[in-house]
Amino acid sequence: MFRQFLRIQRRKTGSTAAAGAAEPDSGLTGLQAEPDGNPDSAERSEESATSETETWAKAHLMSMTEDVAIRNTKTRETQGLTNTGTMPAPTMIHAPTMDFFEESAVPSHQQQQVPAKVKNIHQSLMSHVSVDARLQTDIVRLAEEHPADVVLTLLRCAPTCDRAAAMMWRAIGSSGPALENALPTLLCVMEDWPLHRMCTSDGDNKDVFALAATLVIWLIVQVPECHETIVLYSSRLFVALLSHLVITTQQMPPEEVDNFWRACGEERRLPSKPNRFAVQAMKALLCRLQCDHVVVAMERKRGWDTLLCAHTQHYAVGLLARKMLRVLIPLCSRIALHLLRQLSREEPCWDLPALAFLVEVLERLDMSKCGGSVLKIMSRYLRSECSQRRRLALRGLVVPSKDPSMARRMCSVSQSLLELLGDEDREVVSMSLHVFTNVLQHKDILVSSTTAPKLAEALLLLFDHDNSHVQLLSIQLFCKVIDLVVDEGKKPLETIVNKSLDTLFIYCHDENWHVAKASRETLHCAAKFLNRRDLEQLLEKENLWKFAEVLLAEDRSRAAEHLRRARPYLQSPQEPLREAAVRFMGMAERSSRGQQGELQLLCNALQARRQDASPSCSNLENQAQFPQRPKELGTPSGSSEPVSQEHTRRH
Repeated sequence: MFRQFLRIQRRKTGSTAAAGAAEPDSGLTGLQAEPDGNPDSAERSEESATSETETWAKAHLMSMTEDVAIRNTKTRETQGLTNTGTMPAPTMIHAPTMDFFEESAVPSHQQQQVPAKVKNIHQSLMSHVSVDARLQTDIVRLAEEHPADVVLTLLRCAPTCDRAAAMMWRAIGSSGPALENALPTLLCVMEDWPLHRMCTSDGDNKDVFALAATLVIWLIVQVPECHETIVLYSSRLFVALLSHLVITTQQMPPEEVDNFWRACGEERRLPSKPNRFAVQAMKALLCRLQCDHVVVAMERKRGWDTLLCAHTQHYAVGLLARKMLRVLIPLCSRIALHLLRQLSREEPCWDLPALAFLVEVLERLDMSKCGGSVLKIMSRYLRSECSQRRRLALRGLVVPSKDPSMARRMCSVSQSLLELLGDEDREVVSMSLHVFTNVLQHKDILVSSTTAPKLAEALLLLFDHDNSHVQLLSIQLFCKVIDLVVDEGKKPLETIVNKSLDTLFIYCHDENWHVAKASRETLHCAAKFLNRRDLEQLLEKENLWKFAEVLLAEDRSRAAEHLRRARPYLQSPQEPLREAAVRFMGMAERSSRGQQGELQLLCNALQARRQDASPSCSNLENQAQFPQRPKELGTPSGSSEPVSQEHTRRH
């Protein structure tokens, strides 16, 4: 606005010749008829020329502030060009009202002539090698005042961007104000795949190819003077190019689009596939943003080739996000906000790659402002049948689960997370456990009486998971649940905690030190939860086998239950777990002497283990079958402490 104001002042004080050059559309008189058909207009006085200059300036300023309504006949919605992007162009800010501006808009008959002027300029340039200064001024002025008409008309009359159209686009790209006004319309066309319909002032509503706008962007990005404007719109441009890349890779273009692109290839020798051209345009954008090293890094990792494969595209998009995040943090944050809006729709056609980019940069967003949108989107994808989408959604939930302000709001996804604990994908299970653990780390967060039993039951099943990391997380989370359950939920939880004691005792002998340590800590927490001070003291003294004796002697009627829980560990690939299971079952048999059923169960289990080649296990089988011989129960002195494998082998 300030630049325009200075231009008005200079034209007011200039010479008669200068005033004449500033006449409305004076540079276009050779390409069109006079609006009023007045043959005397060239012989105006200095005063009348100055008056008309002021009128043009007023109309020009007001035309910059008008909200150009564009009728989209495909969606039957009216869009305002000033509202098409998340970042408004600086030249489209509403100007303040001033008394000396008499006119408020460009006359409608002049507005309707803009498409004809654009076509005339394009036709005249067909025989030119370059654009002269006067014609360039006309092109820039039209683009500044009537960006929608200029952009749409030029895309319609030269969709393949021939030589004359390319000169006009470069002229627009070399002017900051003109490009700032034109880019929102170009982005509107790009974002409405594959065809966009906008009505220009002359009533033309012919479809415009989205790829035609992408071709123009690729051309403009290479103009050196466009740098500042491209930076302003870089996030929205990147998202639009990414959508074209994904869609043209995953979907066959419609026949008319395919024919159009074939014509573009013949005109400008472009790649035969639209997705390859989208990659080319994206590289050009990154280079304009001075991120050549990102382009090179993707090349080294073969990321650009991976982007062109539908099955691996989301992996490549994640890689690109990580490379960009190292040097373009503000840009990545703005891209993430655009993607949040895209994914808020019910079913975006390119949601998987968009989700892949978003989860990589979520940590750079302010969860206090956009945490609700993130939670809503991720909770929707938790229920997806696609394992890749579920994984990405869980990765997206890990970030807000670390934020104290989001902890309570995470309750809305607890049921979905509970269901995922039974998923066959270990990565899905592991991340679900991570989310639960992160939420329970926050102060004043308790487990409800309804969630606690369900979560504890699911975790108890995961103690025997074949992945040690999942085992560790489930045991640690079980400890948190019984420690943080509300008072009303303690009674229903007692049965589950009692069932966990045998399993936790066996895993105290795990070869993985972390799993064994977590099992001891959780066992101690369980004893405290059950108000068993005697068991707590034994655990504090690290007297595990005495703990087992007290536990088994407590209720002889439950001996069969203890035997059944220990029996699966006879098949464990870990020898320490097999030894612990056999010995525990022998102790259970002693406590249930006289109960023929339990004794038979033990004999059957030991018979199944006779094929074990381990000498220590064979010795322990003998010990279990003859529990009255104290030397063979553990140590030479008959104590309840476990013996080393070396000592057992000697026996």
